[in-house]
Amino acid sequence: MKLEKLEHEFSVCRIKDAADIDLTDEFCFVGKTDQELSLVCVTQSVPQNIVAREDGWKGFRIHGVLDFSLVGILSRIATLLAEHQISIFAISTYETDYIFTRSEQYGKALDLLEQAGYSIS
Repeated sequence: MKLEKLEHEFSVCRIKDAADIDLTDEFCFVGKTDQELSLVCVTQSVPQNIVAREDGWKGFRIHGVLDFSLVGILSRIATLLAEHQISIFAISTYETDYIFTRSEQYGKALDLLEQAGYSIS
């Protein structure tokens, strides 16, 4: 399986409202529930109306479109990294999954995945 590195630094934020979110940014993941509104975006694009923020994330995506019937793809990656004490923040979109680690663990995570047979680009 091929993994594609994302070249940006990311921030995970809790925001007050969606008014300042720039949906034209290259990366902008918004999640809303009855309890919160969250945003994952390039650190340089964090809006002003944040409640809380965690900087220092790097990420990669699983290459290609993942069929909804596929099972265990994210689980295998998460398990491998957890076995090496690397926590993840995952986002699933309609087509694929994005996995983020803390920036200081990113290189180690990619090395482990490559050793496990994943192709990294």
